Amino acid sequence: MTDTPEDKPNDDATPSDDAENNDASAHHGDDALADVESILNEAGSNLDADQDGAGDALTKAANMAAEHLEDLRRLQAEFVNYRKRVDRDRAALGDQAQAKVIESLIPALDDIAAAREHGDLTDGPFASIATKLEESLGRLGWEPYGAIGDEFDPQIHEALMSQPSAEVTVPTVQQVAQPGHRIGDKVLRPARVIVAQPE
Repeated sequence: MTDTPEDKPNDDATPSDDAENNDASAHHGDDALADVESILNEAGSNLDADQDGAGDALTKAANMAAEHLEDLRRLQAEFVNYRKRVDRDRAALGDQAQAKVIESLIPALDDIAAAREHGDLTDGPFASIATKLEESLGRLGWEPYGAIGDEFDPQIHEALMSQPSAEVTVPTVQQVAQPGHRIGDKVLRPARVIVAQPE
């Protein structure tokens, strides 16, 4: 069997041909290394991008949670204020209702005070009824006021008449025509009085 030209070793190859073959192999190795480095760099940049994306998503979720928490706190504060306002309005309505009931009883209370002043309520069933009525109203915060010798106060007294007096140094209640009525600090009707003015 004879060797074909392809099977025969190339005895005619020169050293420069060998160098070229070695350079090609080295160049091919450099290209492969560069490809690997490129793949690794791309993978690293993708990982960095994924981490950045995860960080952005986490930050966005934290911001949304903070906004929802702030909304919840605002709603809770509004609800607390609403409850306080409702309770305050309910108490005010109760006070107004009590005041109206007592105002409607003022003529009867004036008659009781006048009868007591004239000695008509010393004893008997009517005296007992009058006392019980006043005690019941007192538990609701009602009280009569206005007495001889009190310093005149236009906020709570109504002056029916004024006359000079050498016996006082400040305007003073000299006589009570009708007592005043109040619930706490709220005046239902001012005391109607005659005032002594200093000379």
